[in-house]
Amino acid sequence: MLWIRMELPCWCLLLLSCLQSLSAHNDFFTSIGQMTDLLYTEKDLVTSLKDYIKAEESKLEQVKRWADKLDSLTATATQDPEGFLGHPVNAFKLMKRLNTEWGNLESLVLSDTTDGFISNLTIQRQHFPTDEDQTGAAKALLRLQDTYRLDANTISTGNLPGVKHKSHMTVEDCYELGKIAYSEVDYYHTELWMAQALKQLDDGEESTLDKVTVLDYLSYAIYQQGEIERALEYTKRLLELDPEHQRAKGNLKYFEFQLEKQKKAADAETEKQKEQGTTNTTEKKKVKKRSPKTFSLIPERKKYEMLCRGEGIRMTPRRQSRLFCRYYDNNRNPKYVLGPVKQQDEWDRPYIVRYLDIISDAEMERIKQLAKPRLRRATVHDPQTGKLTTAQYRVSKSAWLTGYDDPMIDTINQRIEDLTGLEMDTAEELQIANYGVGGQYEPHFDFGRKDEPDAFKELGTGNRIATWLFYMSNVSAGGATVFPDVGAAVWPQKGTAVFWYNLFASGEGDYSTRHAACPVLVGNKWVSNKWIHERGQEWRRPCGLSEAE
Repeated sequence: MLWIRMELPCWCLLLLSCLQSLSAHNDFFTSIGQMTDLLYTEKDLVTSLKDYIKAEESKLEQVKRWADKLDSLTATATQDPEGFLGHPVNAFKLMKRLNTEWGNLESLVLSDTTDGFISNLTIQRQHFPTDEDQTGAAKALLRLQDTYRLDANTISTGNLPGVKHKSHMTVEDCYELGKIAYSEVDYYHTELWMAQALKQLDDGEESTLDKVTVLDYLSYAIYQQGEIERALEYTKRLLELDPEHQRAKGNLKYFEFQLEKQKKAADAETEKQKEQGTTNTTEKKKVKKRSPKTFSLIPERKKYEMLCRGEGIRMTPRRQSRLFCRYYDNNRNPKYVLGPVKQQDEWDRPYIVRYLDIISDAEMERIKQLAKPRLRRATVHDPQTGKLTTAQYRVSKSAWLTGYDDPMIDTINQRIEDLTGLEMDTAEELQIANYGVGGQYEPHFDFGRKDEPDAFKELGTGNRIATWLFYMSNVSAGGATVFPDVGAAVWPQKGTAVFWYNLFASGEGDYSTRHAACPVLVGNKWVSNKWIHERGQEWRRPCGLSEAE
C-alpha cells in the first residue's frame, strides 16, 4: 500500500493545476467554449479514480463500473470537446454529473477520508458547476424544446439534426428535468418530462427510480393545469402500485369531489340555458377573448421562433430579384482594387450584406485563444440605469479585445474600416461571444432609443450607427440571427461577416433592425462583433435631410 500513498500527492498537483483556470469562472452553462475545460477535468478525475480502484478493487466494485462508463465517455468527448458539447443533452448531462453524481460518488467512498482521491475530489468540487449551472442547462433544454417544437422523446433519444455525438437520456435524466421544471412552477414541462420518464420505465428501462415517484409528480402537474380527469386516472394508477400512498389517497377523494362539483355546475348551466333558450356560444366567445394582454405579446415571439425554425417570411420573386452578389472594393479602395472581396445581399429593408471569406481560420483561432480565458457572462444595457447588467434573455459569455492584446485585432479593425468606410477610432472594442447550452439573445435593438437617453453617455461617442458581425464557427442546427419585424433570417457561416446600419442617415433609429440570436440547438456558436458609433462619421456618412433617409 505504501507506493499508493506516495503517488497521491502527484494526483493532487495534477488535478488542482487543471482546475486553477476554472476557479475564476462561473455560469459554465453559458459558454460551450469554457465548458470544454470541464471535460478535461472530468477525464482527469476518471483517471485518478481508476488508480484508486486498483488499490481497493474488491471494496469498490460499484465505483469501478462508474469509472469504466465515464472513461469511455470522456475519451470520446475530449477528442472533439466543442462538437460533443454542441449536443445540448451532452452539455446538460455534464452539468448533472459534475454537480450531482460525483457528489453521490464522494458519499459512497467517504468512509476513508484520509484517502487522497477523496481529499482531492472534495477540494475540487468547490470549483465544479453549481446548482445554478445544472438548472441553467436544464432550462436551456426546455427552451430548445419549445423554440424548435421538439417532443420529449426526440430529445431523450438524441435524434437531433446534425449531431455528431448521439446521447440518450436515462429515466433519471428525464426525471431531473421534470423536477427542475416543477421547482420553477412550470407544470407544462413537468408533465412532459415526467411522462417521458414514465414511458421509459414502461418500456422496461432499468432505473433506481420507481413509477410511484414519477406518477406522483405527473398527476399533480396535470392537476395544476386544470385537467382533473387525467390527473385522477394517473392517481388511480399510482394507487394500484402503492395502495397505502397517503397523498394519493387524499388526492383521489379531492379529484373525485372536484369532478362531481364540475358536473353539477355544468348541469345547472345547461338547465339555465334551456330555460332562457340560449346556447353555449357565449361561453365559447369568452374563451376566445381571454387574456388580451398576453395575446398582444404573442406576435413577435411567434415570429421569432418561426424564423429560428426556418419558417420565416419568404420574399416575393420581384424583391428577391433585386438581391445580388458581387466583387466589392468599396469605391476602389487601394487595398481591394486588385483583390476585391465577395459580397452578397442578404436582405433589402433593412439593407443587410454578407462578406464571404472575410476572416481567416488562423485569425479566428487566435481570437478564440485570446478570448477564452477572459470570457465572462454577457451583459446588456439596463435602460433604467444606463449600466451593464446580466440578463436571462442573453445566454452567452463574452470578452473584449483590442490591439494591445494582439496587433492582429488592429488589422481586423482596419479591414472593417476599409470595407465600410466608417471611422473605427470611436467604435467599441471587438466583442467576442460564445454561446452556451441553448445559447440565445432574445429580440433587441443595438442602438439606444429615445427613451434611453443615457444608453451610451459614458462612451461619449454618440449612438451605435452600425453593426458588423463576424461568424467564427458553423452551427449544425439553430443559431440564426433573425429580424422578426421584417422576417429576415441570416444563418451562421464560418469565415463570413454581416453588416447593417442601425440608424438612418438622419440619425433616427431604424426600428426594423430589431434582431435576435436564436438558441443554438446543436453545435458551438462563436461570433465577434464591432459596434460602430456616430462620432467621426460626419464626413464619411453625411447626415440626411429627411427622417427616414
